[in-house]
Amino acid sequence: MSASLSSAKPAEKMLAAEKRNYGLLYSGPMALWFTAFFLAPLIIIVAYSFHKKGLYGGVAPGRLSLDAYRALGNPSLMIITVRTVITSLAATVITIFFALPCGYYMAKSRHQTALLLVIIIPFWTNFLIRVFAWMNILGNNGFLNEFLIRIGLLKDYIQFIYNQPAVILVLVYMYLPYAILPLFSTIDKFDFSLLEAARDLGASKPMAIVKVLLPNIRSGIYTAVLFTFIPIFGAYAVPLLVGGKESYMLGNVVADQLTKARNWPLASAISMVLTLVTTAGILIMMNLQKRDARRLTDQSRHALGVSGTAGISGGRQGV
Repeated sequence: MSASLSSAKPAEKMLAAEKRNYGLLYSGPMALWFTAFFLAPLIIIVAYSFHKKGLYGGVAPGRLSLDAYRALGNPSLMIITVRTVITSLAATVITIFFALPCGYYMAKSRHQTALLLVIIIPFWTNFLIRVFAWMNILGNNGFLNEFLIRIGLLKDYIQFIYNQPAVILVLVYMYLPYAILPLFSTIDKFDFSLLEAARDLGASKPMAIVKVLLPNIRSGIYTAVLFTFIPIFGAYAVPLLVGGKESYMLGNVVADQLTKARNWPLASAISMVLTLVTTAGILIMMNLQKRDARRLTDQSRHALGVSGTAGISGGRQGV
């Protein structure tokens, strides 16, 4: 008996060692990938942000300074930061506003595959081509102005492009699929009989959606907000091509500091601000999702406890 136990222990140790080796084999390439393409660039950005600008641009090696972070308090840069936050919030709110009914309709539809294909098709087209298409639509000689002039609503063109509303419009179009897909995935798992029960209890359809549907799909809403706000906050191409001088965002400032002013420390400092803001947003959303998960777990446990107590009391009465 003791011999069999002693022989089993080395076998278990060999299996554990093999599992560790396979774990390293699977996780090793991923760890190298994240180190090379995420961690290393981030370390370089952090290091550059604490250096002085070189005489001919770039960074001055060995000359540490906080000048780049002091420059963040520049009034013109603060105005661009406020504009970036307002634009990002406005575009995100509008995107979620349109994505919610789209996701709801897709979840209720019998043609989900066809509708998913319609949502995914824009991803097959190059990002810049879609931006240039909107420039042709909104331009002074574009489709929209020509159409309104031909039907007699306008006598001369209207400046639809190179302003803040145009930037928000194109950003909403670009990132709408990123909001629709997680919302559709969440709503598709929702039990729609709960809405019918709320209607039977006297709630109107909008009230049933607000009181029953939205609280149960909060995880999808959080994901949709993350998938839209983070890329919009660092947007570069859309404000550059569709917006004017009054529509510049932080992404455009980073590009200008890198290529035109060659002030790499300031560009790195602004990039660090963008990284910290997006990281804070992710942490807040993760915390909210965990809180909702705990709340749902507590509610289910309470419901099970109530039903169990009712069953016991009913059994005693029967006895």
